[in-house]
Amino acid sequence: MDSARNLPVAVIGAGPIGLAAAAHLLERGLEPLILEAGTTAGAAIERWRHIRLFSPWRFNTDAAAVRLLEAAGWEAPRPTALPYGGELIDNYLAPLAALPQISSRLQTGARVTAITRQGLDKTHIKGRDTTPFVVRVEHAGGETRDHTVAAVIDASGTWSTRNPLGTSGLPAIGEEAAGDRISAPLPDVTGRDRAAFAGRRVLVVGAGHSAANTLINLADLAKEEPDTRILWAVRGATADKVYGGGDLDGLPARGQLGGRVRRLVEAGKIELHTGFGISSIKSLDSSATVGAVDGRTLDADVVVPCTGFRPDLDILRELRLNLDPAVEAPMELGPLIDPEFHSCGTVPPHGAKLLAHPDKDFYIVGMKSYGRAPTFLLATGYEQVRSVAAALAGDHESADTVHLELPETGVCSTDAGTSCDVPVSAVAAEASESGCCAAPEPVLVGFPTGLAHGRSGTSN
Repeated sequence: MDSARNLPVAVIGAGPIGLAAAAHLLERGLEPLILEAGTTAGAAIERWRHIRLFSPWRFNTDAAAVRLLEAAGWEAPRPTALPYGGELIDNYLAPLAALPQISSRLQTGARVTAITRQGLDKTHIKGRDTTPFVVRVEHAGGETRDHTVAAVIDASGTWSTRNPLGTSGLPAIGEEAAGDRISAPLPDVTGRDRAAFAGRRVLVVGAGHSAANTLINLADLAKEEPDTRILWAVRGATADKVYGGGDLDGLPARGQLGGRVRRLVEAGKIELHTGFGISSIKSLDSSATVGAVDGRTLDADVVVPCTGFRPDLDILRELRLNLDPAVEAPMELGPLIDPEFHSCGTVPPHGAKLLAHPDKDFYIVGMKSYGRAPTFLLATGYEQVRSVAAALAGDHESADTVHLELPETGVCSTDAGTSCDVPVSAVAAEASESGCCAAPEPVLVGFPTGLAHGRSGTSN
């Protein structure tokens, strides 16, 4: 950034990671320009404010952001409490965004549509590293402006780009035409969106924690609206991925979630359909028929897509990126979080060096840095942006010294030969002392899920 010190650093997204990035940049004497597509900070979280997080408050706030807040008299929530998404906004993100240091640099209703180098498309190399970036933004009211910046931190997340319901990474035949029968991910079925689900046949599609939350909320709705029928379709041969590791889970609330879903299925409250890879969706007058690859069909009034998310890479088309071909995460990070082999929810601490791309001073951070992998934790993103801010400020020693202060160090079992087939609740030190692995690589830090091997460990 030496050649563009007088220019700001664009931070795309005003969620937890984007605002943390801004806080770290300010501490480093750098000027952030925060661009948020929504009308408020945390706009994506607002869509799931009714969902409780798995991790307690002490892992959901960033150190630099907390320093800014405390200087203004902010009182931290109880560190061991598990916040809802709405509490994360109301008690942390909104107060942070309202601080003069942040609000004066935050533009809402500012949707980034493209990023490039000033005067250079991606085929040009001469002087590229010292040429400022241009960020094209559609602002509220319809105006489009180009912003010239020294660096770009893309913390835009993945919420706006859900995975399709169909197999093979493509929408099911008829999926787009049946859009009026498909809800948003993580609907508030007992609150804001209740009317769309009460007394209806609801088909939940997916085998992640979003599906588990939605299924439990639907079961609560069915207690009051007994005509509500809950169907659940998963592509795999079992629902073990959702049931999770129970007591072996490093986040107790996450383990308990899977146990509740299992009990609801066993009690007949949820009708589970396994091996149901969706091939087609046919919209009828008041319902939809969902067809599986093997010919089975399910009729539903509303379909809830809990199929995960993927990064929007279109805005990065004119940049030189180095992405894992499968996960669409930075090349070195991809194999460590690939859901085909990895399910632990743990990852080595990593920062600017691992997140860097061929286009110097451009970084993807937060959930978007995980590409299509679903195991991101806020604490991981906070360490990412701390390191990135240090790198942009020229403090490479600090940028390269990465760490995560999490309660447990787990060794994930993978099919890539990176660790032993030990219980994922074992700590790294125990694995090393046991001699079961010559040199466990990598040491993974985080919250084990109690599962191993990712999709490669299932029978489907």
